[in-house]
Amino acid sequence: MYSSQPSKTLHQLFCGITENTFHIQLGVADPQLVDYLGNLLVRFVRHDALEKIRSVTGQKLRDVGAMLAEANARVGEARREVHRHIGDFTLFWAGLFPESLRRQHGALASDQFHDYCAHGKRAYHIAAMIETSTKQDAPNDVLIQLSEHFEMCAYGLREVRRELERGDEDAEPPRPFLIN
Repeated sequence: MYSSQPSKTLHQLFCGITENTFHIQLGVADPQLVDYLGNLLVRFVRHDALEKIRSVTGQKLRDVGAMLAEANARVGEARREVHRHIGDFTLFWAGLFPESLRRQHGALASDQFHDYCAHGKRAYHIAAMIETSTKQDAPNDVLIQLSEHFEMCAYGLREVRRELERGDEDAEPPRPFLIN
């Protein structure tokens, strides 16, 4: 049986590489933003986290358009959570696996990538504007930062992926992060 929570070691690895990449390589010294991005990687280790949004009938939503429709059907904190997930989902794919967006859509690749970025920025902004009565693990100011600096965060996640693929430089050959 597998644990529903990633190991502490995996958490330390992802958060450490994310912190190093953003602080040292990119000069981003915003601990809340960097922690959020590291935790995003840890959350999405589990594939089911990518498919966390479901329709009212229980169907897993994998398409951004369907997720947007679901977000518009919800109110309050539930709406905020769906928009936040859309931001996380699009940032994850645009940051770590932009080639998958290009491969899926052939000649429209640049438009698909651009659309993911636009939807992600907008979703984070909408989520940040929704007031909540409970303490959130994604403060509104962090969501605003993600919206305003979406492309930089996506670039930083690509650099995190390169670092993960680099791994042990003595290893032969370098390990791919994701095997297609």
